[in-house]
Amino acid sequence: MQVQADHNKQKTEKSLFALYVLTAGALAGAPLIGVVATGQPIARYLEFPPLTRYVQHEPFNGAVFVIGAVFFMLVVLFVGSILFQSRLQRKPRKKRTLPWWGWLGLVLVGCSWVLAWNRFPWFSDMQVYTFTPLWLGYILSVNAFTRQRSGTCLMTRRPGRFLLLFPVSAVFWWYFEWLNRFVQNWYYVGIEDFSALGYVLHATLCFSTVLPAVIGTCELLAVMLPGPVISGPRLRLFSGVWGGWWLLGGMSCVLAGLALAPDLLFPFVWVAPLLCLCGLQLIRDRHTLFTPLARGNWRPILIPALAALICGFFWELWNWKSLAHWEYSIPYVDRYHLFAMPILGYLGYLPFGLQCRMIASEFSGRDRFLRFE
Repeated sequence: MQVQADHNKQKTEKSLFALYVLTAGALAGAPLIGVVATGQPIARYLEFPPLTRYVQHEPFNGAVFVIGAVFFMLVVLFVGSILFQSRLQRKPRKKRTLPWWGWLGLVLVGCSWVLAWNRFPWFSDMQVYTFTPLWLGYILSVNAFTRQRSGTCLMTRRPGRFLLLFPVSAVFWWYFEWLNRFVQNWYYVGIEDFSALGYVLHATLCFSTVLPAVIGTCELLAVMLPGPVISGPRLRLFSGVWGGWWLLGGMSCVLAGLALAPDLLFPFVWVAPLLCLCGLQLIRDRHTLFTPLARGNWRPILIPALAALICGFFWELWNWKSLAHWEYSIPYVDRYHLFAMPILGYLGYLPFGLQCRMIASEFSGRDRFLRFE
């Protein structure tokens, strides 16, 4: 019996490994199919730093913008109506002082912000390196506010898991940089003097702050919003193993089309990986991110989506006047900016937050160290 059990376990592990390899191949390799199909040179997609702009985007289109704006307002009204019913927590809470490292975070944010937006001659050699200290300050601050309000935070509750988020985050955002090579919706300015190796090292350090920032903001929102449920309409989305295969296969085809039709498919840069991950969970016969919606519980959806939107506001704000920064080139809706980002572009942060939550959940294992789930 034990031998049979061990054999079944090994078989299951091999099947899971093959499934993970298939999913990784679909996510990373599918976009190259469009490149090969169109006969484009693959070398341009491997350029470091990424300086060449080879995708010519469609100009602003008023009709498309209006449709997008209506959708934006419907999302705002829908989310606002759900949050209004829940409201921010008003229960009396024990008064706690802000931890000393929270004050350190605030000072780090303030100093880095001043250095990022000004051009002090004595700081010119370090001017391009202000992004990481800014976001380390934000991460310290948001964890400190969470601990002040609830008595605990991810950084102090599970420091090992918290630190693991940094390398995972770097790999996670590098994937979106890879997808952007095919649609070129954003590009970097002020990185021309970096060597290929220097750019990779510097970018990896910057990218490592993404997940800790979003997940830390999730925790702060979780203690501000009453739980365990944020009630909303009941929706049953994506179910069954075959549904998982359809999601994984369909979104792989969409990713393969990015190089063929970047102006039409660019929103799927933020949606397709999310649905691929949901498909993977369904194939493994696990609950997905959207399973709680069947019970009318929108909490696991809204908290990470709003957390990413909050982080997105600060990403765009602090990027706005920095020396090394990114700019946007988005088809059809590239007008009416908030900082450098077209206003409708902020919609992309909502599904991005869900992906942050899914990746962090996968690395939490059985510990369930994310309290907003």
